[in-house]
Amino acid sequence: MRAGLAALAAFILAAGCASAPAAEVAATPKGYVIVEIEVTNPEAYEGYKAAVAPMVAAAGGRYLVRGGKSEAREGAPPAGRMVILEYPSLDAAKAFLESPEYAAIVHLRTDNTRSRLMIVEGVVP
Repeated sequence: MRAGLAALAAFILAAGCASAPAAEVAATPKGYVIVEIEVTNPEAYEGYKAAVAPMVAAAGGRYLVRGGKSEAREGAPPAGRMVILEYPSLDAAKAFLESPEYAAIVHLRTDNTRSRLMIVEGVVP
């Protein structure tokens, strides 16, 4: 990840973009949305999955984990699916979760799952 940010900073400097100095680009920690989801109504949950994916992308987010295998090494295992989304910043993650577009569909997840959702700030690169 650090190499990617360094490459982005070098590109910005090479392009002569004065509005985003390399120090500012490298100093902004990413924001993460972490969700543990136990699906209780799979058919209805599919509607949420289909609707939320383009919203995540439009808000600058990307999926790092979306379901897949998990293995508990300490403590209780996840109660179902794990989802981890990455955003350019914690503020961007909050903006997505508080957006009117997401508010219009969040019930498709909360009504059809038992879930825990948290947002966390990453480390400064």
